[in-house]
Amino acid sequence: MVISKMVGARIKRKEDPRLITGKGTYTDDVRLPGTLYMAVLRSPHAHARIRKLDVSKALGHPGVVAVLTGAEVKQMCGPLPAQGPLEGMKLALRYPLAVNKVTHVGEGVAAVVAESRYLARDALDLIEVDYEPLPAVVDPEQGMKRTAPVIHEHLKTNLAYSIKQSVGDVEGAFRQAAGTVKARWVEQRLIPLAMECRAVVAHYEPGPGTLTIWNTTQNPHILRGVLAGMLRLAENRIRVIAPDVGGGFGSKIDVYPEEALAALFSLRLGRPVQWAEERTENFVATIHGRGQLQEVEAAYDAEGHILALRVRIWADLGAYCQLFTHAIPTLTLTMLNGTYRFANAAWELYGVYTNKTPTDAYRGAGRPEATYLLERTMDLVAHRLGLDPAEVRRRNFIPKEVFPYQTAVGTVYDSGDYEGALDKVLALANYKHLRQEQQERLKRGDRQLLGIGFSTFVEICGFAPNMPENATVRVEPSGAVTVFTGTSPHGQGEETTFAQIVAEELGVPIDDITVVHGDTLAIPHGNGTLGSRTLALGGTAVLQAARQVKEKARTLAAHLLKMPPDKVSVAGGHFFVEDIPDKKISWKEVAEKAYTPPPDLPAEWEPGLVATSYFKPPNFTFPFGAHIAVVEVDRETGDVRLRDYFAVDDCGHRINPLLVEGQLHGGLAQGIAQALYEEVIYDENGQLLTNNLMNYAAPNAAMLPSFTLEAMVTPTPTNPLGAKGVGELGTIGATPAVVNAVADALRHIGVDPAQVQMPTTPERVWRLIRQAERRRR
Repeated sequence: MVISKMVGARIKRKEDPRLITGKGTYTDDVRLPGTLYMAVLRSPHAHARIRKLDVSKALGHPGVVAVLTGAEVKQMCGPLPAQGPLEGMKLALRYPLAVNKVTHVGEGVAAVVAESRYLARDALDLIEVDYEPLPAVVDPEQGMKRTAPVIHEHLKTNLAYSIKQSVGDVEGAFRQAAGTVKARWVEQRLIPLAMECRAVVAHYEPGPGTLTIWNTTQNPHILRGVLAGMLRLAENRIRVIAPDVGGGFGSKIDVYPEEALAALFSLRLGRPVQWAEERTENFVATIHGRGQLQEVEAAYDAEGHILALRVRIWADLGAYCQLFTHAIPTLTLTMLNGTYRFANAAWELYGVYTNKTPTDAYRGAGRPEATYLLERTMDLVAHRLGLDPAEVRRRNFIPKEVFPYQTAVGTVYDSGDYEGALDKVLALANYKHLRQEQQERLKRGDRQLLGIGFSTFVEICGFAPNMPENATVRVEPSGAVTVFTGTSPHGQGEETTFAQIVAEELGVPIDDITVVHGDTLAIPHGNGTLGSRTLALGGTAVLQAARQVKEKARTLAAHLLKMPPDKVSVAGGHFFVEDIPDKKISWKEVAEKAYTPPPDLPAEWEPGLVATSYFKPPNFTFPFGAHIAVVEVDRETGDVRLRDYFAVDDCGHRINPLLVEGQLHGGLAQGIAQALYEEVIYDENGQLLTNNLMNYAAPNAAMLPSFTLEAMVTPTPTNPLGAKGVGELGTIGATPAVVNAVADALRHIGVDPAQVQMPTTPERVWRLIRQAERRRR
């Protein structure tokens, strides 16, 4: 049988039949004998002292087995850590339950375990808490003022950290500029909203002294390490299993209080403890994304070349730093140059504690914020000079001839062709025709204004070099192949793409390959799934391991065929000798011999066909794209309809184009939703007003057009797959493209583009239209 070329093939996902027919196993599906169920009492206040906490009635409730308070938990385990705190950072320690004070709505105050989840939930109502409400800090900029209430008194400030740097001659560039633009952009908070809420099962077995954790995590090995530190257990006494995980978008990278609480109960009681998050809890107790206030100034010459950029960012950290909270806004700084070539830049970043749910990684994590900041500003420059926004971008692009390219902020891009992507998307959208249509509508005085918005962007992916990734490829005695990966996908389809890589390399049928992930006992090490690193790093580790196994198998096959190894090829499930059709042996025969070497094999032969490889790339990868959004804005109601969306994306080599397009579709939906619909709203007291799916506008298919997509391929030199990563591309590109389109429609009736903030809801757009009308009178 001849195996078709696997890498680059549009293959349907191997895992889908299991997942879409309800045969997957998620954490809440895990059922162990004697399981207890946990519920968490959460604070209704954003900021309050706990004057009294009485759990006696809850303890007496039928079915309740135990209750924990913050004071008890503090005695039993350490705080949740922040990974790699920044130099000089003021870190607010967080224990799994609040101790003496609550700092955001939804913070855990006490936890109950009972014989059923309903009994545990009922017992929460019997816990008596006497709160002393305190003034809340809601706005990060206001939170830096001396008069603001201090959330963590021992820190004496709400400012967790600040970064202030510059490169080049920023002030000189501003003095020499033909013009400048200035704006303040709001990157509103978002709810990650994974399909599967968080869940955990903790099972401590006193006999062997092992703690097994089933968890909805993107990062089982990091969770194991963090829990080992918090619970003061040896790492090899903890096993973390991430079964099927129903999405995460970054929110499941974190380590949360509930994992530690369930483990503490199980350690104390010697019984399994299970907890599953309710959707309302998900809104207040799982991290939020984004949350930046951005102040931007750009200096430009008479032709629209950017001379310098000044940026000031207030990052809303929320009440605590979770695992990567503090690091996410720094990624915005890393990508401040975007696709543009300018040498002068100054930036200030303030990470500020507020009385809100902590923020952390959410799809794109810091890069959408950088792209939004830049792309909105590029349109302001074009508008000020009366130039086409596509032309302003073209004049500022980093040319393709200069890669690898080090930007002014110090990031080294691997490869790119930004002008090529722009040309391609202009043709795809028939841009000239769109502008003609826009002018014709304006002449006719149409009620529906046409807006055309751009986004040309680059992102940073494949997190390296300090996060290597490993894989093991094992050919079983039957000839079947098992792949073990340290990444832990949660819906991206790597069970399929990794199998494609191995099938291509070994020449075995894809159905004979099984991919194992998400189990710290089966896989010695891993850095999980984040920042589109799974394929670029994990896939490369798989490729390297497969090549090592193939070479060992080739050596054995050559010995069995009595030929030199360099005369033996592999394809179609066989090792064969060129030009001698009958001289061949199957993978199954070779595998069987490999585990049971007969006496005629070399004495030095080491049984087995297995190889482990670590991949540590020299640099990150930098996917890029060019997007055009076309909107219609109703000048009477302010309603915005996204009519068309065109995207050209370059994620390097595409292992499975079908999966790439799926990732792009999902990312576009999330980016468009931020532009048009989604917004986390708190009131002045820190109460979350958008606290469930009835009042938080999550996108659905009816809100979106059919996307017109086209690919570019500029392989990265940082890994042999040439793959850059695609997970965040759609999200990063879509948001500024859509908001720029809305601003483009409104500028023709006198609305200043700098006034357009997202989400561009009908009410917000309608007010801008009315204000412009009043100014014209």
